Amino acid sequence: MAQWFPLVWAILALVFIVAEIFTVGFFIICFGVGAAAAAIVALMGFSTIGQMLVFVIVSAIAVVTIRPIAARVSGHGENHVGIDRVLHQVAVVTHTIEPLKAQGRVRVEREEWLADSVEDARVAVGTKVEVIAVEGTRLKVRPLG
Repeated sequence: MAQWFPLVWAILALVFIVAEIFTVGFFIICFGVGAAAAAIVALMGFSTIGQMLVFVIVSAIAVVTIRPIAARVSGHGENHVGIDRVLHQVAVVTHTIEPLKAQGRVRVEREEWLADSVEDARVAVGTKVEVIAVEGTRLKVRPLG
């Protein structure tokens, strides 16, 4: 049975790597790396216990090193699509923001939006503001500076 161990580890590595294609998060591939390392040490003639130790240790090291990199690369940050794309953008007030009258408009790039001040204060035309939040179809803005 010992001569089959390198093949078994190689097949297991391939299964883990292929399984990673159907998942997210770069977690299963860590075990594929561990299985590949175990296949190499099996070819070198290490015992079954040695192969298992290499699998566990290399998999653990891969999890510790690959997961943080994958988390940064995969961008689990905010997804700015749809109306959320205007969040934290600079806008210009085109119609005075009057909180008591629920009036006000801002222009973000080439689009005009209804707007409210987060400070419930009047904001004059031409003032540069930052988009803080989106509530329905209205932007909540705060004057810059």
